[in-house]
Amino acid sequence: MSDLEAAIKTNSGIIAEEKIRALFPILHQEVNGKPLAYFDNAATTQKPIQVIEALKNYYGVDNSNIHRGAHTLASRATDYFEQTRELVKTFINVPSVEEVIFTKGTTESINLVASTFGRKFINAGDEIIISTLEHHSNIVPWQMLCEEKGAILKIIPIHDNGELDLEAYKNLLSDKTKMVAVVHASNALGTINPVKEMITQAHSVGAKFLLDGAQSTAHLEVDVQDLNCDFLAFSAHKVYGPTGVGVLYGKREVLEAMPPYQGGGEMIKEVSFSKTTYNDIPYKFEAGTPNIGDVIAFAEAIKFINQLGKAAIRAHENRLLAHATESCSKINGFIPIGTAKNKVSVLSFGINNIHPFDVGMMLDASGIAVRTGHHCTQPLMERFNIEGTVRASFAVYNTMEEIDRLVESLTKISKRKN
Repeated sequence: MSDLEAAIKTNSGIIAEEKIRALFPILHQEVNGKPLAYFDNAATTQKPIQVIEALKNYYGVDNSNIHRGAHTLASRATDYFEQTRELVKTFINVPSVEEVIFTKGTTESINLVASTFGRKFINAGDEIIISTLEHHSNIVPWQMLCEEKGAILKIIPIHDNGELDLEAYKNLLSDKTKMVAVVHASNALGTINPVKEMITQAHSVGAKFLLDGAQSTAHLEVDVQDLNCDFLAFSAHKVYGPTGVGVLYGKREVLEAMPPYQGGGEMIKEVSFSKTTYNDIPYKFEAGTPNIGDVIAFAEAIKFINQLGKAAIRAHENRLLAHATESCSKINGFIPIGTAKNKVSVLSFGINNIHPFDVGMMLDASGIAVRTGHHCTQPLMERFNIEGTVRASFAVYNTMEEIDRLVESLTKISKRKN
């Protein structure tokens, strides 16, 4: 057991908390004269020092383009870049490293599939299923595809507690279903969907399944072979890594059947004015110079999570969520939004008669960072007939004391007159 894993598992000790928080330089500052309590982790997680140093080291020591150079810097940069691909392969248990494609984020990964798989395999009258819980990045690309192809978009409804209506999902599936694209864990509510069961059901009618793992990969054990999803998309910046880096996993046989996403360097084997032949996967989908430095730094984020262990991270975050949920429930006017039994560490709520943005600004005055608004899930907000929520989302470096500060501040806010 690593020292960091032990620090999480011991729980509640000041020394244990400091071992984790000491790795995150950004946490050690004041905002509006108060110590920063960062509860916006569903938007982006903060970065441990080893990620920051890896990025600095690339630009200070190894900066070079990759795959095409014969000199030492190019060789080093290429090796580090591909080492990250190997780490991602293990991180989500991909069968072969060629099935790991680097993108600039979850959004681009989903757009890649909608554009390429959709271009070749979706036709007029075909059906695509998504859910009410989806982020806009897993709604708009499919709407665009349906408009282009004359396909039909169908929506899985949810219950009042924020859980999917699985009976309705079964009824939506048919031999016309060509793609199901569903979030693993909701960014707005924290709901964890029973995706393994849903994937099996989709495959039973011959449909492919894309899993949006943006909110699950930092918290849950994600095994693409066990889940048997056809695609998985996630972003590095949600898992303590840099922004501008994403991953698309796809089954080899599906990726090889899909046309390229973009044309340019790296994605080709040979180019002439009469004909171009495309590169093998993953490079067929990685046109141009990638975000080399951030991909290399992403490796350190994966190592950080691996060292702690997902089980230890989840246990710590669950304790934070349980404490926050119970304590906030005692606040006058507190309205929880999304009360699913199985959640990642997201607490979404309203304070009666106070606009979410105003709550967020008042919390910021106390040094507490939360997200407010519709969280890029406007259809979900419409389902609850609200404009938006306040969202507090917790990570491994958050503490019980910070939760208590949040509760204390919300209690004061709830007593304000409009």
